[in-house]
Amino acid sequence: MKNEFYVDSDQLSEAALKKKHQLENDPSSRTNPMEYLPGMEQIESDIRESVIRQMDSYDASIYTAGDVRNALDHETCTVEDFKALLSPAAEPFLEEMAQRAWAETGRHFGNTVYVFTPLYIANYCENYCVYCGFNCYNRISRMKLTMEQIEHEMEVIAKSGMEEILILTGESRGKSSVEYIGEACRLARKYFRMVGVEIYPVNTDEYRYLHECGVDYVTVFQETYDAERYETLHLCGHKRVWPYRFDAQERALMGGMRGVGFSALLGLSDFRKDALASALHVWYLQRKYPQAEMSLSCPRLRPIINNEKINPLDVGERQLCQVICAYRIFMPFVGITVSSRESASFRNGIAKIAATKVSAGVSTGIGDHESKYTGKESDAEQGDEQFEISDGRSLTKMYEDMSGEGLQPVLNDYLYV
Repeated sequence: MKNEFYVDSDQLSEAALKKKHQLENDPSSRTNPMEYLPGMEQIESDIRESVIRQMDSYDASIYTAGDVRNALDHETCTVEDFKALLSPAAEPFLEEMAQRAWAETGRHFGNTVYVFTPLYIANYCENYCVYCGFNCYNRISRMKLTMEQIEHEMEVIAKSGMEEILILTGESRGKSSVEYIGEACRLARKYFRMVGVEIYPVNTDEYRYLHECGVDYVTVFQETYDAERYETLHLCGHKRVWPYRFDAQERALMGGMRGVGFSALLGLSDFRKDALASALHVWYLQRKYPQAEMSLSCPRLRPIINNEKINPLDVGERQLCQVICAYRIFMPFVGITVSSRESASFRNGIAKIAATKVSAGVSTGIGDHESKYTGKESDAEQGDEQFEISDGRSLTKMYEDMSGEGLQPVLNDYLYV
């Protein structure tokens, strides 16, 4: 997509308005979401077919209370058991699911909860995703940090005591090249013990380059595994290519990454099917790459600038708790992250049951950590946020609260030799 479609003012250009209207109203103007674009690497893998076959055949309505009881009674949770635990029939068993999840979490993670913070370094994006504040047609303040600005942000964050950082950009190769991201990651190694990235999907050799720059893990949100629904939500840009995004974690592992993270944005489509597909994506890859560390995030939709009415479809806190408990019972060893999209009270509670990682000191804007961390007003230019957060606790407050809940906050548990 040409840069003329980035919106840096209060009004779209005539060309941008015309293109936006065409994309929204004329499906024939959109590219085939299953066709790779030039430069996109295709890998041979059977993972995608296995996940989608299971998801497509999943009918949550057929499971009974007896199926749920059997699933909870089994020592090892099978795929079929997991499907029952995600079904509406499991909702009355939420307390028992939470107790089982708590036991599994304690067995494999003790009472630890890991703490990290995200750092957005650019919000330019070449995709039109209708639910995202960064989409290329949204009227927001766009910004890309210089290396000097990035280092300043990192210094501010590191002074708080944080030791793990997740670097994010909008999905724009033109504005945020792999080399730019790699340079930011090299800077991050000066200040943090653990570095992750959440960027646009790239090829295996590019993941290998980022790993050489100091990246430990890669997180990619598939958003929804429902390809038909995906097509209606991602109207243009590289992100529209559904299979290339699906295979991103496997390419990252092929490129040498130590860990990969997965997620669907719950509420975009049938959340039970998306939760099933997310977990099976991890489950199949874990068997193919047993050496890799894998984690699941559990985000729900949040309001975005210029669209305050975006809300998760049929996903309340009870449903989210059900999904997270089912994840833990099905995959006891997998890390589970609950983001600042959720309330402080929910995160406090779920961290005692099943979640193993939380973010703190969060900003989804560009260049505003000094003002948020120190309270000092800054004259520096800032970019708009991707979405509204619900839990804005600082690292200090998060540490105090987690400790008060009987948990042991962990900032880093890796030694590099």
